Amino acid sequence: MKKILAIAAAAALTAGVSAFAANPFSDVSTDDWAYQAVSDLSDQGVVEGYPDGTFKGERNITRYELAQIIARLMAKEDQLNAEQRATLDKLAGEYADELANLGVRVSNLEKKVGNLYWSGDARMRYIDSSKKNTADTWDGRMRINVKGQVNDSTYVQGQFVNNMNFKDEASSNTTMAQIYVNHNFGKDFSVRLGRQPIVFGDQGGWLYNGLEGYDGAQASYNNGKLALTTGFGQLNASELATLNIKKGDKYDGKEALDDATLYGVKSTDMFFAKGAYDFGFAKLGADYIKFQGDADTSDHYVAGQEIYGVNLTIPVQKFNVFGDYYKNTTIGDYDTAWNAGLSYGKADWKKAGTWDLSVAYNDVDAGVYFGGGTWHNDMLKNFVNASYDKKNKEWTIAGADNLTFWTAIANVTLQKNVQLHAEYAFDADADGAADPDDSWTVSLNYKL
Repeated sequence: MKKILAIAAAAALTAGVSAFAANPFSDVSTDDWAYQAVSDLSDQGVVEGYPDGTFKGERNITRYELAQIIARLMAKEDQLNAEQRATLDKLAGEYADELANLGVRVSNLEKKVGNLYWSGDARMRYIDSSKKNTADTWDGRMRINVKGQVNDSTYVQGQFVNNMNFKDEASSNTTMAQIYVNHNFGKDFSVRLGRQPIVFGDQGGWLYNGLEGYDGAQASYNNGKLALTTGFGQLNASELATLNIKKGDKYDGKEALDDATLYGVKSTDMFFAKGAYDFGFAKLGADYIKFQGDADTSDHYVAGQEIYGVNLTIPVQKFNVFGDYYKNTTIGDYDTAWNAGLSYGKADWKKAGTWDLSVAYNDVDAGVYFGGGTWHNDMLKNFVNASYDKKNKEWTIAGADNLTFWTAIANVTLQKNVQLHAEYAFDADADGAADPDDSWTVSLNYKL
């Protein structure tokens, strides 16, 4: 496309924004049919000429040059009407890759309607279980994210999630997994309130990264290198679920004298603090979690527990050396977890054929694991197995005290926005339970 035609089309988006513009370029005369368009956009700072004062309108315009024009138009979006904004949104989607290279926060995976931004992802997954006599799993998931910009400092974000077990069509369900408000105070400081995401640790899948995050409030500082976050609330994903015990039920070898509720992670208040620093040659992180309540008197079985840990990643060209170490300070045995591993490459969602692979050794105690981890394989489910014997009216919580095992995790971008994910957890050794079988999983993942 000729540069002059592109500018004329862009000028239609800003009709009425500029009331007057002087002649900016020596090779665009007042008699030129596109004179007004070029002058208006130049006056608004949307287009620029060459150092010699010319515009060169007959030269073919590149996608990168057009992306620069779109980026400048986006800065004036609040001055456009609804029709002009809709056209600009289409252009932003078409030139998203070039805009990303310019540092403009627009994605071709993101759709905008009015003041709402939509994005999402989907997956189809198969899991071969590590637990003996346990059926495999074949499921699917779709997530839809919506972000509403309230003003320059505040936005509200939510996430709808549908999960489906393909072996049982009745199990499909849709929930609102996240909804929170975020307010920025200047460039580096922000506060959040609501059901929001949270991640503990770096590479260790035994640390919390639950889809539903936690319900609560947090304050954060991030200047690009140093990130600090502190907050209070309740986690929403865990194998340590709440047990409703009825009078006469047996639990822990005793008979309940009255109805009782044994609360787990999901129903226990917790305070947390997180910090991370990017040194360039390495990334260091630290986490602290303190569950509230008195461990001696509370019916919350994680009450009073305190966990802290550190994680380190060292990039070496296309490799990353990584490790995590975490400890529960309030229990006597089986109170630590650590892993160490090596990764190579990076699967870029936009570039077919890109891939990554990581291999790690893991040594995890039951006292550190409380569910909501990042791995798709089910090796960690060997820690917790809550069951109820209806005939004898007896609750049993049993599982491994410690697990050591290897994990291999790979991602391959098959096509733009389509990735194949695979995991293999193997050579497991358990204390306090039978050694688990190997577990593997494979999934197709899609960016929407």
